[in-house]
Amino acid sequence: MSWFGYAGSALAERLGLAAVAAHESVDSTMDVAHELAGAGAAAGTLVVAEEQRGGRGRGGKRWTSARRAGVYATMIERPATTDALDVLSLRVGLALATVLERWTAAPVQLKWPNDLFVTGGKLAGVLIEVRWRGQRADWVAVGVGINLAPPNELVETAWLPSADPVSVLEAIVPAIRTAAATRGPLSVAELADFTARDLTVGLGVSAPAVGTARGITADGAILIESASGVSAWRAGSLVLSSDS
Repeated sequence: MSWFGYAGSALAERLGLAAVAAHESVDSTMDVAHELAGAGAAAGTLVVAEEQRGGRGRGGKRWTSARRAGVYATMIERPATTDALDVLSLRVGLALATVLERWTAAPVQLKWPNDLFVTGGKLAGVLIEVRWRGQRADWVAVGVGINLAPPNELVETAWLPSADPVSVLEAIVPAIRTAAATRGPLSVAELADFTARDLTVGLGVSAPAVGTARGITADGAILIESASGVSAWRAGSLVLSSDS
């Protein structure tokens, strides 16, 4: 098995990881990662595939994963505590935005809780899934999908046409691992970075509540202002209203 011509062992050595499971095609790198983690795979095990036949995003939404059109990867982590899980998707998004800008002509913007955009087109998505053993997180699977080419659907997307997939992987792996190892709520600096990149602040939204997006909190909630005041929402997806 290989990924863009690289064997998993070669990628693991190049990336400094415990192991890399490299595939040409899978149903989902997330599903493979869960199988490996359930069988005892160490933290720092990465699953990559050139194609996902059933790639998914948050809430079960489909992520188009055409052959060699993106970087589709899932990292296995085994956190000692759970105090940062609520903000992990945001933290990973911030980390990815910073490193992916080397290939973009415009700043990478963020949309709560897990999407990255460039000039109005979706560039990447983050998916976090946790498997629990009682009150302890047995493992966390950090999935990312990054467009290298436009998908086969007529949707507004962004991509990295000049990026070499291995170079992208070399950039995002340490970013993901550092984000996953960071403890606690978002820092003042992280909140400022998110605010600077926030795609939706000040815009009208229809979900998870009707109102105007007013940024995020340190514990990862989205703030929405309505006629009754400002409320914090921690679940669901942010949907812009049609007149925003």
